[in-house]
Amino acid sequence: MDFYADPPGTLIEEARAFFPALGGSAANIATAITQLGGKAALVTTVSKDAVGRYIQGELIRYGVSKAYVREDDGGVRTSLAVVETRSENCQSVLYRNGAADFELSVDQVADLPYEHAGALIITGTSLAMEPSRAATFAAISHAHHANLPVIMDIDYRAYSWRDQAEAADICRHAVAKCDIIIGNDEEFSVLAKGGDGLELGRALARESAAVVIYKKGEKGSITITKDGEFSLGVYRVTALKPTGAGDAFMGGFVTGLATGLSLKDSVKRGSASAAIVVTRVGCSSANPDLSDLQTFMAKHSLD
Repeated sequence: MDFYADPPGTLIEEARAFFPALGGSAANIATAITQLGGKAALVTTVSKDAVGRYIQGELIRYGVSKAYVREDDGGVRTSLAVVETRSENCQSVLYRNGAADFELSVDQVADLPYEHAGALIITGTSLAMEPSRAATFAAISHAHHANLPVIMDIDYRAYSWRDQAEAADICRHAVAKCDIIIGNDEEFSVLAKGGDGLELGRALARESAAVVIYKKGEKGSITITKDGEFSLGVYRVTALKPTGAGDAFMGGFVTGLATGLSLKDSVKRGSASAAIVVTRVGCSSANPDLSDLQTFMAKHSLD
């Protein structure tokens, strides 16, 4: 559950009003997909309290299935994020003590309808702690058994991990099992333990992954496959804030693939979704619908 200092531009410490929004990378990705006409179900655990009910209500409002959302009344809490809408020095304060999403269990992922899905999307945060880590690896195994593609957003958040070395070891184990891997230059560098992240991405494309997307922020992205690679720029916009871009990119990208677009056009679509989101307040609330995206792409071109 995100709380945004209001009005936009207000510092958290100076705010006298906040407004709530659905947040969290996995939920933002799910809503990005449904806003663009796709179908998505979120598999997670929320606290059995008013905040958990808020999350479930928002999922319903965005058209995301909550059939696989479990309530936990054992004292865990759904995470809270207090956020600013600022293009520079944007502050985010997260409260994740006893985080409910880390209570995702192996049993929760055992009977998901893998055979009816288009892909399993996982985020690196789900690997940061048990029992969520074991559940995520179990879900990957079930997906492989069902011949379901696995897509991973590396989503490295230092505060979720004991240290970078642990994150690198666990996430390297996971990405080796994924068909599509998406991350930014910092995240690939973490996985490479300070080495050349781009070369690690290229190695993963040679050895295991069908597609690796190496994002470079304002410098665009490099998409790597076994057959080669291509670079794309970004859509230049005036950003209100930096948050939400990666989740929107994933939503635009996978819905592009699902509707039959080429790999390059799907990356362009993801980049356009990311560009739109940074010009709006919020993350899930900022995701474009199909009309927004088509209008934006007709009026803008990649640098």
